[in-house]
Parts: sequence; structure tokens; C-alpha cells
Amino acid sequence: MPTVVEASGPGSIADIPIEAELMGDGKLSRGAAAWAVFEGARIPYVILITIYIFMPYVAAVMVGDPVRGQEIISRWSQYSGWFIMATAPFLGASIDKLGRRKTWLALITVLMIPMMWALWWAKPDGSGISVITVMILTTLVGVLYTYSEVLHNSLLVRAAGISAAHKASGLALALGNAFALLTLGFTAWAFALPGSGLPFVPEKPLFGLEPLLHEPERIVGPMAAITFAIGAIPLFLFTPDAKPTGVPVLRALGQGAVDLWRMVSGMKHYKDAAIFLISRMFYVDGMTAILIYGGIYASGVMGWGALEMLMYGIILTVLAVLGGFVGRWLDAGLGPRRAVQVEIFMSLIGTIAIIGMGPEQILYFWAHDPAAHAPMWNGPFFRSLPEWIYLLIGFSNAIFITAHYASSRTLLVRLTPPEQTGAFFGVYALSGTATIWLGSFLVNLGTNIFHSQQGGFAMIIILLAIGFVGLLFVRGGDRRI
Repeated sequence: MPTVVEASGPGSIADIPIEAELMGDGKLSRGAAAWAVFEGARIPYVILITIYIFMPYVAAVMVGDPVRGQEIISRWSQYSGWFIMATAPFLGASIDKLGRRKTWLALITVLMIPMMWALWWAKPDGSGISVITVMILTTLVGVLYTYSEVLHNSLLVRAAGISAAHKASGLALALGNAFALLTLGFTAWAFALPGSGLPFVPEKPLFGLEPLLHEPERIVGPMAAITFAIGAIPLFLFTPDAKPTGVPVLRALGQGAVDLWRMVSGMKHYKDAAIFLISRMFYVDGMTAILIYGGIYASGVMGWGALEMLMYGIILTVLAVLGGFVGRWLDAGLGPRRAVQVEIFMSLIGTIAIIGMGPEQILYFWAHDPAAHAPMWNGPFFRSLPEWIYLLIGFSNAIFITAHYASSRTLLVRLTPPEQTGAFFGVYALSGTATIWLGSFLVNLGTNIFHSQQGGFAMIIILLAIGFVGLLFVRGGDRRI
């Protein structure tokens, strides 16, 4: 997370000699490439475990009831959200005073990898680790994942220099998508598609995995662990670390808290930027909730198994890449403020539409009897019309949710004076963690009140609507002629 520090402090990025040292020549160094590989190697955990494969398996199979599963997972997500809210901003604000990052990052990596691997023992009959143990492990990994993100982001300028930071950042995003597609594609080919009769697909799952024991769903834990472990090695070998500051940890955290307060209190002088950042706290929580619970929802409501979820993840990951281009086009054509409004509105429409879908229902009002209609095609997945429409809605959400990340950053730049960009991006990062628990809280609340997955998902509409309305009061961020 970007931080605001005094220019004269030891180890400060704003220190003139260090700033000159970090300017670089715009070329992507070995250390910068290693930084990007680390980012890419973390993404499969989110894709395989959190969104598409493992957590839907926990909800539908281990818990045995998708509604109850959604309630349990959203409840534990609140716990991690509360802890992240209370700690991550202070870590981010204290980083420049802590000095070396790689030691802390190595500790976090060493702790995360065995916890990821342990998910293999989440057996459907409970003879391995229990649902509660799974929740404890994934909650701890979620907190450590956020810490790793804060520490890793703080190394960007050290790794790439100011002039090549954007190249390293773009490479990291590209590698994240590539690693996600590779792991999803390999899981589908090696474990889910065998026996389907498709060409170039093994007749049986590789490594003797047994589908009846849900081993293809459980193997994604070790896969995420291996990918992360291998991808982390180059960073520790080649990416330069910050210099030690000699400041004790507790003192660094205390000074970081002071800087954090200064950063937030300075917002009062910039009304439009402040309104935008407050609005963003709500709509980004809503979009994050769609991502986190989209897989659990699709698995439970549409009755999709591992194969369908894998293909759903592959398709949506590909389309997420298109979202970056859509964000750029909307920024240029409408201006970033209206672009973000369009992206929120389309995500809102997509969420409303998904709630009205089911295997025998299309958009609330049209009943569909699969037995009375010929399949859309003869393939092994997505054979019915409701499934195709659900996919189209998912396509839209993937594109516009991804696009909003790009447009939101552009809008903040337009609303802030150039000399204050660092401070505002610090608050921008803070706004992404301060209410990170809110989406899970509302999903959990709605699931409990309405006793349905649809009721939990419907609560996301509130967050998107608040964010959309808030942006109506922002002035600036229009299209540049």
C-alpha cells in the first residue's frame, strides 16, 4: 500500500538520494521480472481455492448444503476481513520505517505454503480435516495473503525503478492471468475431463486421483502451494530489498499510525476525491463479494460440479483480460467518472439477473423444463439454455468488474493534484481494506434471513447501489477533449 512519509526519514522512498537511485532507465530488470512472477504465482490460490473449485466443493460437499455452506464461508470471511481492517493499514503505513521487506515476506510465504497444501486432507466424509479446520486455514491464509500483497507492492519501485514500474505491474497482471489459466486448464484436462471421450484427454484422471472421493477438487490445494513456492523463489534471489532502517518494529508501527492519520485527515481539503473514495469503499466491496461468492453461488444454485466450475473459471478468466481493454475504451470515450458509473451499473444489472436464474428458471419469469427441450449441444457441460444465459451474465460481470479496477485508478488521478498523488493512493489502498468485511457480512446476513443463496447474493446490490449513487455527487473526471 502506498504510504506518506517524511522526506528526511531514514529509508524513506521520498529521500532524494534513494529516489535518484530508483529512477532506473525504463528497462525491465531481472529483479523486476522476479517481482512480477511472484505476483502471478499467488493468483492461482484465489482462482482455484477461493472462487471456482475448492470453496464451492466445501459448501456443496463437505457441508452438504450450499445455503449452509455459503453462510459458514461468509461468516468466516468476516473474521478475516475484520482482522485485515484492523492491521493491514498500519502495516502499509509503517513499511518504509520497517526497512527490509523480504525477511517478513519470506516468513509469510513459509507459513502460507503448508496451509495451502493441508487443504488436500479436506475429505468429503470428514475423516481428514473438518470444515472448521478448513475455515481456520483459509482464514489465516487470507490474512497472510493480504500482508504479502502489502509487502510485495512496496517492493515494486525498488524492483523496477520509477520509470519501469508500470511495465512490471502490467507484466504481473498478465502473468496472474496466465498462471490462472494454466492451472485451471491443467486441472480440467488432467482431473475433470478424463473419461469424457474428448480427443487428447486421458482416459482416467492423472496420478490415480479418484473423482468419487473428490480428489480432483482437493488437489488444487497442493497445486496452489507448489505454484506459489516455485514462483516465490526468483523474488528472494533477484529482487532488491530496502535498506535496513534500524527502527524497532513497535516504534515503526507507532510512527506509521501517525502517518496514517495524517494521510486520512488531509482528505478533508479535497471534497470530490473524498466522496469518490468513500463511494469506492462500498462498490469495491460489492464487486469483491461477487468474485468471492460467485463460484459458491453458481455451484449451489445451478448445481454445477467440478467440471462445469473449471470451464466457467477458464472462460471468465479469459474474458477478464478483455475487461482491461474495455476500461481503457470507456475511460477514453466517456471519461473515468462516467466509465466507473457504467461499470457499476452493468455489474448491478448482472447481479440482479443472476439472482433470477436457476436450472429451471430464466430471469425470474420464464420456466424451463430441461426434459422438454433438446440440449444446446452434445458436449459434457453447459447443455441447457439457462446455463448458457447464466454464462452470458457471468461474461458481462467478468468484463465490467475487471474494467472498474482500471477506471477507478484513472479517476483518482484525475481528481487529485499531482503533488498529492502518493497520499491519495495511500487512502485509496486503505479504502480497499477498511470495509473489506462488509460484503461478507451482508452476504452472511442475507443468507441467514432468507435461508437461500439468492437472499445472500441480493445484499450485494445494496453495496453497488450506494457506490453508484455516491459517484453522482462527484465533480470532475470527465472526458478530455
